[in-house]
Amino acid sequence: MQTPAPFEYDRATSIDQAIGLLEQYGPDTRLVAGGHSLLPMMKLRLAQPGRLVDINDLDDLSYIRQEEAQIAIGSLTRHSELLSSPLLAQHWSIFAEAERVIADPVVRNRGTIGGSLCQGDPAEDLSALVCALRAQLVIRSRGGSRTVEARDFYLGPYETVIGPAEMLTEVRIPIHEGAGSAYEKVERRAGDWAVVAVGCFVKLDADRVLDVGIGLAAVNARGFAAPEAEDRLRGQPATEEQLAAAASLAAQHCRPQADQRGPEDYKRYLVGELTRRALRRAIDRASRGGA
Repeated sequence: MQTPAPFEYDRATSIDQAIGLLEQYGPDTRLVAGGHSLLPMMKLRLAQPGRLVDINDLDDLSYIRQEEAQIAIGSLTRHSELLSSPLLAQHWSIFAEAERVIADPVVRNRGTIGGSLCQGDPAEDLSALVCALRAQLVIRSRGGSRTVEARDFYLGPYETVIGPAEMLTEVRIPIHEGAGSAYEKVERRAGDWAVVAVGCFVKLDADRVLDVGIGLAAVNARGFAAPEAEDRLRGQPATEEQLAAAASLAAQHCRPQADQRGPEDYKRYLVGELTRRALRRAIDRASRGGA
């Protein structure tokens, strides 16, 4: 049976205390909430933190609320809450679509949005989603808070811009009235990591694409996004020809790697096909009033 290396344990009762413990014990300390990303890596000893700081008591980091033209989501919000949120369903149906194909109910009831994003897994569904929607992430330290664009949050596989004495506290999702969104994923079995996943939103002006965001998971896309495809489609008529051109660019500019889930050319094919499908469904939703 695989077991983690020995570690110390603290349970924080406030954000300031959690940050203080990170600062006190240094970069060998990790935060834990749901633990579904960190604990399996600890069991395999791929991660060996010397100390865990449990933040499950920080109820003030669990919320989904509208603040002017944004939806603010606390970093301790569980996947199941994202799936069932009426506010998210009203503005971004992509959340429920993505959450339905993330793991299983046990994981969704405990796993958090903050833990998923901070893990930095290249195949993480929510990373592709927040980058598609151009979310902003709020990072807090003892000195205050700073805000970074979701597409600038990731430095590489399992690596983010969060420093050793910082924590992610909030995700801010912009609201685009009338926009449509969609999520497409191919996986080997239900709830598995993606072979390829694509999330997008489209905002229309009559029959033209006013704005668009495309997020990609599991194909080493820089910033989990496809900016070349977005630039190609923005301002163009929402036709099958234009969707195909954008999807082709998305496939060209990602960097999939062959692994047990498939060869590179298969993954590029999936990027193109799933991008076209997601864009088509997002446009249909936008044409019917959005979400």
